[in-house]
Amino acid sequence: MDFQRVAVTGLGFISSIGNDRAEVAGSLRRLTNGCERFDFLPGRPGEVTVAGTVKGFHTDSVRWSDWRYPARYAFERERLRALSPHGLYALCATAQAVEEAGLTPAEMAAPETGLFTASAGSPFLLRYHLNEFHANGGRRVAPLGIVASVAGTLNFNLATHYGVQGAVAGFVSACASSSHALGYACDEIRLGRHSRMLVVGAEEANFDTIMPFLGMRALSTNPDPLTASRPFDRDRDGFVGTGGAAALVLESWDLARARGARIQAELLGWGQSADGYNVAISEPEGRGLARAMERALVDSKLAAGDIGYVNAHATSTPAGDRSEARALARVFTERGAHPYVSSTKALTGHALSMAGALEAAICVLALSEGFVPGAAHLENPDDACEGLKMPRATLSESPGVALSNSSGFGGSNVCLILRDANGLT
Repeated sequence: MDFQRVAVTGLGFISSIGNDRAEVAGSLRRLTNGCERFDFLPGRPGEVTVAGTVKGFHTDSVRWSDWRYPARYAFERERLRALSPHGLYALCATAQAVEEAGLTPAEMAAPETGLFTASAGSPFLLRYHLNEFHANGGRRVAPLGIVASVAGTLNFNLATHYGVQGAVAGFVSACASSSHALGYACDEIRLGRHSRMLVVGAEEANFDTIMPFLGMRALSTNPDPLTASRPFDRDRDGFVGTGGAAALVLESWDLARARGARIQAELLGWGQSADGYNVAISEPEGRGLARAMERALVDSKLAAGDIGYVNAHATSTPAGDRSEARALARVFTERGAHPYVSSTKALTGHALSMAGALEAAICVLALSEGFVPGAAHLENPDDACEGLKMPRATLSESPGVALSNSSGFGGSNVCLILRDANGLT
């Protein structure tokens, strides 16, 4: 069977390092940090005081009418009533991606266009609505409270906003969720089931989404925004949470060319695996993630030496980063392959289920604009990183082929491989 090739034709960003393509690319080139001091509960100091903040948006109220966001976006009242804060981020990022891809409302509503999403829902709004429901004895609940807060909220809002008639589904594999969405969207196009897929990941950067990870000792308690998120560094102590949204438009190569779209990158293939080890901790030797990378290479018909850059999942947790470094050694270093390696979470923070979409979009930026993101905040690499090529500054060269890793609870691993589309036909 001849697979359809998969083109990336649109990107959208609402993130701690920028709210559009140009801002994100500039931050990556300059290694501008998106993490700041942050009061998760104003007036009540806690152990965790740093977050990857989303600038230009004020969504700390449970009432949508109190929200403030950039004037370039305009949404009808009925749509806002059904949104959570991360749903607003998702609509804004998606608007960018659709505009960049040059898609019309009719093309978005065509039966051949589908939508895959990933988010944890809005614990912030769910807590509020359930507390209200309990307080009034179960007599009244906000009519759109469920639609705005449960994990499928991105599906509901984005699908109806754009009139999507193709497949609509959400993915839940913790921090691998939006990478799974991209992988399966890739297959939908390669198998000819859809000609276009919109993939969106979004999360909220607030107490209810991020702070529960404190109970697992997964969050950094370092109060310095410049060093709290430092993947692969021997002095790392946990991740810095962030939110926002990332959107990608995938299309069949032939369709994108036929309509004259700018093809930014080719999604060559992907691989997945599970550790089968622990509900929360990566298998120490990285065997599961190594299998996902091997499967992605086979799926993409590439060898280890063909990869120019790895955007590592590395979240800045001691166990997770060490496991991934060992996985990278298995797949690359032990075979004499030395791609550049960095984790852009050093700048953005860890976006949880949105991370895979954000980092795949970052890889597309790197490929299409010709740079390799540097390994920010890395001063003393973990011993497990021996042999890995980790540039401290961003390099002004295209990596040619980029590999993006994601791992979630339970050892759910996903690896995506993208290629520079410049010069391809």
